[in-house]
Order: sequence, then C-alpha cells, then structure tokens
Amino acid sequence: MFHLKPVRNRLGLVAAACLVAGCSSVAAAQSSNPPRLPMSGAAQAPIEHILPYQARFGRQRPVIAIVGINAGTELTDYVIPYGILQQAAVGEVITVATGEGMMTMRPALHIQPQASVAEFDRRFPEGADYIVVPAVVRHDDPALLAWVKQQAAKGGTLVSICDGALVLASSGVLDGHRATAHWATAGYPHKTYPQVHWVDDRRYVADGRIVSSAGISAAVPTSLALVEAIAGRARAAATAAVIGAPDWSAAHDSHRFAPKFGRNLAAFAATEYFNGWFHHPQSIGVTLSPGADEIAIAFTADAYARTGRAKAYAFAPNPAPVTTLHGLTLLPDRTDPNALTRIVTPASDTSAFTLDRVLAEITRLYGRQTAYGVALGFEYPGYHG
Repeated sequence: MFHLKPVRNRLGLVAAACLVAGCSSVAAAQSSNPPRLPMSGAAQAPIEHILPYQARFGRQRPVIAIVGINAGTELTDYVIPYGILQQAAVGEVITVATGEGMMTMRPALHIQPQASVAEFDRRFPEGADYIVVPAVVRHDDPALLAWVKQQAAKGGTLVSICDGALVLASSGVLDGHRATAHWATAGYPHKTYPQVHWVDDRRYVADGRIVSSAGISAAVPTSLALVEAIAGRARAAATAAVIGAPDWSAAHDSHRFAPKFGRNLAAFAATEYFNGWFHHPQSIGVTLSPGADEIAIAFTADAYARTGRAKAYAFAPNPAPVTTLHGLTLLPDRTDPNALTRIVTPASDTSAFTLDRVLAEITRLYGRQTAYGVALGFEYPGYHG
C-alpha cells in the first residue's frame, strides 16, 4: 500500500499506512502484550468466484501479465502471484514494468522484469488474458493507468493486489464495480472513489472481469482462486498443498483490523519511530541462490524491512543476477557479508509458512509489538503473537 510516502526512512511503510488510516492513539506503545490478530472466521463464508477462463485468440493457455512501475512496486504483491501461478503452470506468466530496466521494489530488493509494457504490446498486440496489478508508490502513474485501461479495453481480466485497487480506481475501470483494498486505506478510497462499491470482510472480491484483494498477504488466496478459475479446483488444491496454504477462501474479518487495530498500528508506528532515533537500523542480508523460492524470499525481505528496525538487502556472493525457482530475475544489493548485521536464508519448503517463521524471528529480535505491527501491515490474519 503506497499512496503515501513513508515518514522518514526508519519509520517503516506500515507507519505510512497508519497515517492514511487516521490512526492517532499511541496508548498501546508501551504494551508488551499486543492482542492477537483475528483469524479468518469459519462462520463467515462469502462466495467469490472468479469467472472461468475462456480461451481467446487461438491461445492454448492464457497470457498473464504482472505489471508494476520501475520507481517502486510492492515486493510481495508482485512476487506472490508470480510464484503461485508459475508453480501451478496455468499459463504464460510475464513480469512487466512500465519502463525499461530494473524495478525498485518496496520496501526492499530489485527485480529485472521480463518486458516493458511496450515490449509486451509488440509481442501480444491482442492483450493479456489476465493483468495483475500490485500496489505501487504512485497509483496515478500515467503510463500505468494508460496501459491498464488499454488492457481492459482489449478484454483482459484485471486482478489488483492490495492497494493496486487504487490504480484500477484511478484508471476508471472500477467505476460501478465491487472492490476491496488494504484495510488501512479504507477511508481513502471511499472518499476518493465513491463511484466504486467498496467491500469489507473479504480476502478478495470478484466482479465480472474485475478482481481485487485485501492487504498484502491476501495475494496468496487471490492467486490460488485465479488458479482455480483457469485450471480447476484440483489444480488449485495441488498448488496450495505444495506452497503450504490451508485454503483460498474469501472469508476475512477486515473490520476487526480498524479502528481498534488501527490504534495498535499507530502505537507500533510511534514505538518504531522513536526507536529509530536511538537504534541504528540493522542490515539484514536475505540470501539469494539459484533456484530459491521467490515467495519465501519476498516474504522474508518484506517483513524485515517493515519492522522499522532493519533494512533488508538481497545478498549473494557476486553481483550477477540470480534466477529463482520459477525464473524470476533478482539483482543482488550486497556481496560483502561483513557489511551486513546478519544474513538470513529463507526456508525452501512450504513457502506460504515463511511469514509465520519470519514473524517468530522478528518477535525474538525486536519484540512482539514490532512483529504485531508487521502483521498488521501485511493484513495477515494468521499471526498469533
């Protein structure tokens, strides 16, 4: 979620989310026992079905573009759909950027996309079948808005992740549709885009050829739901089993995150802001190795970078680009281990559990309040504190 820039580098992107949500209370800043985040309630069973894939233009499988802007695209929003869709082998998945060259991901790492929008258009003049739009630092980026509108006009299904919904809303393609976004920006889209029917308590919302998701971690169930729409429930279940996702239901308790949880997020922001004055941020090296799981890498780097206590860097023994398990190209930031406070290697199994592991380690290193704030930023209902 990136429609506001973070306040100071040491105040993580979660704090910016808090400012958007209008959080003001800092009473819980001294609390060492933050409340647990709500689990998705079994009693809530919203039915959201993405329309089944229908082949177009004589294609044997769909073309799926995951698009962001070079200046700043949310790391997990971009990488999770890529990793899951590639794992499921449901189509030709292409990483795209609005311009040439590498993408700076937020809050950490760098990616070399497979095509610019211009290159994609030359290769696929009929357009993509699915266009995945993550949160970006500027949701009114002219090049991105123009391309999204062009792809919509060509009949593609638009899938926003987190505050990628603000891109779709800014382009006008959400007008008259149901949609959802990150919990902490709920007030902003309601006021700014009243022509959109904003929905709470959903991990994802499907309205015709428009699909939108809640906060960052909702990329997992949304991507699995997209797998089901393209290749069937059995393929989605098999993919979920491989990555360790329990299900891909749309059930969610987003109303529980705010305002009560918004106040706790404000407490987290205040705590980490003042910690930033007294603690030099640690440098966390996230190991890159050929064939590593890109989902695990993204969750690890993203979570550490959101603590306000650390900066995350891609670490490799040399500066050569590294190709992940499913062909994503990541660019190392650091090659000298002595320049890093600590080096972490993401687990190679059941990547959907990576966030749980990293939150546990963040709790050990920086405390429960910090881990809780990171979980809030991810809109992650699985955190137990």
